[in-house]
Amino acid sequence: MDNLYVIKIGGNIIDDEKKFSSFLQAFASIKSNKLLVHGGGKLATKLADDLGVEQKLLDGRRITSAETLKIVTMVYAGFINKNIVAQLQSKNCNAIGLCGADANIIQAHKRIHPSIDYGFVGDIDKVNAEQLMQLINSGLTPIIAPITSDANGQLLNTNADTIAQEIAKAMSEYYNVQLIYSFEKSGVLLDVNDENSVIKNLKPQYYNELKTKAKIFAGMIPKIDNAFAALNSGVKKVIIGNAEKLNDLINNSAGTTITNE
Repeated sequence: MDNLYVIKIGGNIIDDEKKFSSFLQAFASIKSNKLLVHGGGKLATKLADDLGVEQKLLDGRRITSAETLKIVTMVYAGFINKNIVAQLQSKNCNAIGLCGADANIIQAHKRIHPSIDYGFVGDIDKVNAEQLMQLINSGLTPIIAPITSDANGQLLNTNADTIAQEIAKAMSEYYNVQLIYSFEKSGVLLDVNDENSVIKNLKPQYYNELKTKAKIFAGMIPKIDNAFAALNSGVKKVIIGNAEKLNDLINNSAGTTITNE
């Protein structure tokens, strides 16, 4: 099997023009098959404020009203996605910008919760791995925005970390997949205020110990849970670390490497 890097870029890196450009240069230089999933940075929140559209967050997840859905679609699948594609084209990376609705790559449904209405938030049902594989085999690098759709044509705002995880799982049938979550932190930290406290290797038993002792920053737990879910579904390795050190993450010389063994 060929290798495939499924890389998610998020956090404050997207909002920092210099750091983001450096990351995209490193991404473009990866010789293996690759795919990028991106979040939205702070631009959607700023635009919503400018337009007077109230934003509500619950446990870090955006409650997506009909008006907010318009904004995140414009920002994520529009400006940010196409800006990434344009920058990568200038770096000799033949990128194609997509969201989950394009070519029916990601099928989702509106989130159902017994007590909370998340609005137009999507949970993923299926990833069309064959379609993505066709794009990659034709020499294109997919750049995927976190907007999906359901069977009735409704657009949905979907968590980018989860999209990366589900794509990595689906593609592991065809490739040796490494999933990389890259953002502004150096990795999974024992002390959230100390960038030098990176946990180099994280396995299930140690992770459970750290969770029991409340040693893992709460905001990191969903990422790590996604990582183990991916490993349990065929992904070879998951790495979490600083987007500014993408080449080192790929070479396993930086960040936190998460494995089941």
